[in-house]
Amino acid sequence: MKKISILIPCYNEEENVVPMSKAVVNELTTKLPQYDYELIFIDNDSQDNTRPLLREICKNNPKIKAIFNAKNFGQFNSPYYGMLQTTGDCTITMCCDFQDPVDLIPKMVETWEKGAKIVSCIKTKSKENPIMRFFRTIYYKIIKKMSSVDQIEHFTGFGLYDKNFIEVLRNLKDPTPFIRGIVAELGYKRVDIEYTQAKRRAGKTHNNFFTLFDAAMLSFTSYTKVGLHLVTFAGLILSSLSILAALVYLVLKLIYWDSFSAGLAPLIIGLFFINAVELLFIGFVGEYVMSINTRVMNRPLVIEEERINFDDNQNDSPSE
Repeated sequence: MKKISILIPCYNEEENVVPMSKAVVNELTTKLPQYDYELIFIDNDSQDNTRPLLREICKNNPKIKAIFNAKNFGQFNSPYYGMLQTTGDCTITMCCDFQDPVDLIPKMVETWEKGAKIVSCIKTKSKENPIMRFFRTIYYKIIKKMSSVDQIEHFTGFGLYDKNFIEVLRNLKDPTPFIRGIVAELGYKRVDIEYTQAKRRAGKTHNNFFTLFDAAMLSFTSYTKVGLHLVTFAGLILSSLSILAALVYLVLKLIYWDSFSAGLAPLIIGLFFINAVELLFIGFVGEYVMSINTRVMNRPLVIEEERINFDDNQNDSPSE
């Protein structure tokens, strides 16, 4: 009997973990009874009632498992690490807030059985804030144009992954994993399924400007060189313009020695402008350096505090 693994990362989802577990189990047992399953929740150090609820869920169903992280290890490391802990013939990852439709599970499994190694769910429509949708679309267009890898637009990671691809992830040993980029770069034969993203069932989103910016910078620094090229070309152009402006100023000063005393203002303005551009590009280069630094340090993806309902031979799995 083939086994399906469902991975659900969560953080402060006390209003959603119980109904989500019921919805997933019901979908698997009623529409896919010919498969064995495991449902794994990986909790990223929730500060609400999520963990006690997960303990109760796991107590009532031994096929439901939980991993409790010692701290919050970020929006990328925790789900990636959770994928490495699955044991099924395929792994399906989805959010805990019901924005990823549970009823797509049978369709993903059917597509997988037809030969697809990766089934990526693409949100062609969304009930989220239209302004956020607009900016996300622009971001995907920009990263797709800039990247040397054919990036997948409006793909959040929600999808199905064959065990062979999970094995690729295990051997990758990337301390700053960006699953969307990894799927685009290293993924096997892929089939896309379109869906409409629903609103959160309950609770508040944990994404904010800083988390979204972090995601954008990780994708830029991991899969594009355009930023570094832009810095180089802009530096060349601005330095050339600066030299040209200095020469023009010198000539005018020599010709109109007495009447050109007001020429200091443009120089000051130009100096501030160039310094501002320099700071911007130093920050951008710093993002690349920080990305390199994180990879060189090679710290563990996640440190576990506790795991529930895993077999004894899994209790000793490394926390990295």
